[in-house]
Amino acid sequence: MKLFKYMDKTILIITIILFAIGTVMIFSASNVSTYIRNANSPYYYLIRQIVILVVAFIISIFFLLINVKTTSKLSTLLTYLFIISLFMLFLFGKITNHAQSWFKLGFFNVQPSEFLKVFMIIWAARYYDLKEKKLDNYTTALYPAMIILIAFAAIFLQPDLGTALIVLLIFAFIFVLAPISKDIKYKIVGLGLAFVFLGVLVVAGFGSKILSETQMQRITSVISSNPCSEENYYTDGNQICNGYIAINNGGLMGKGLGNSIQKYLYLPEAHTDFIFCIIIEELGLLFGLFIILLYIVLLAKIIILGRKCSNNRDALICYGGAFYIFIHIMVNLLGVFGIIPMTGVPLPFMSYGGSYLLSLSIILSVIQRISFETRLKLATLKGNE
Repeated sequence: MKLFKYMDKTILIITIILFAIGTVMIFSASNVSTYIRNANSPYYYLIRQIVILVVAFIISIFFLLINVKTTSKLSTLLTYLFIISLFMLFLFGKITNHAQSWFKLGFFNVQPSEFLKVFMIIWAARYYDLKEKKLDNYTTALYPAMIILIAFAAIFLQPDLGTALIVLLIFAFIFVLAPISKDIKYKIVGLGLAFVFLGVLVVAGFGSKILSETQMQRITSVISSNPCSEENYYTDGNQICNGYIAINNGGLMGKGLGNSIQKYLYLPEAHTDFIFCIIIEELGLLFGLFIILLYIVLLAKIIILGRKCSNNRDALICYGGAFYIFIHIMVNLLGVFGIIPMTGVPLPFMSYGGSYLLSLSIILSVIQRISFETRLKLATLKGNE
């Protein structure tokens, strides 16, 4: 009861609402395609999603019951193990959508890079908190960066450029917020921006030689001024154009739950990458804006909790967790709207995907544990006054 009392109720309620909406929409978006394309039951993905949610609930209880100090120690081991597993994929991994990013484990496929994102946040937060007084030393300050660059290389070679960049961005965000000396921070950030500029130039000049055909198609679909033209519709612009059609079909109020047209194989990833388009087509733009509002409130509450934390570790976990959710929202939606290339990044709470759902549940349960410990400490201090 004490644990529930000091949990953040707003975060909890929004989490439950978003997972409930996501489960319903995964069923609605997938029931036609899974029957037509794979001759499976229309309930195939719904059943799998419910099983994943049950597993996520059990894992969440585990991380809620152990203190953040223990979780942060555990995250060090898990971060290294998941980095090692990234290299094991090249021997035992399953190729899906042109990337060797998954281990096939019977009923589910496991994507190590998704779990790495979460435990990397907790590990980096603990590291920079423990080494706070030694962060004017380049070796100490940059050690986590070197480890993450190794992980980045492994993910890039799968090849999964989108996930690799997200891992790098999440760590860069934590690096900027960590109590590292300003001299080191400014130099590394400047060097990082220089490498980003160089990377853009290299991709622009030699993209076809260093990126896969699928990755190049995603880039050219964005560069194209009209993905829905006759020339582009049947090649690079097909998915984006069908996403636009779904959004246009929905209007303000939607066609009604279950009444999407674009889920009839027009959008090949309707229950994953493009689920937001199906949400708008069936439930309308207003409902889509309601989901975005819930995202904003959730992120705001996590950031506010971070500001209340009494130590750098907990604050960095909250800020890193908020950015983790935010970057997935932005990358997915910007990809769906054709502003950036599609990367296969799931939309939090909405998209089908076991590894991401479990990872999201872990970071949210750790954040709730931080809420419990922070509020309990404040209540104890008030009681002693």
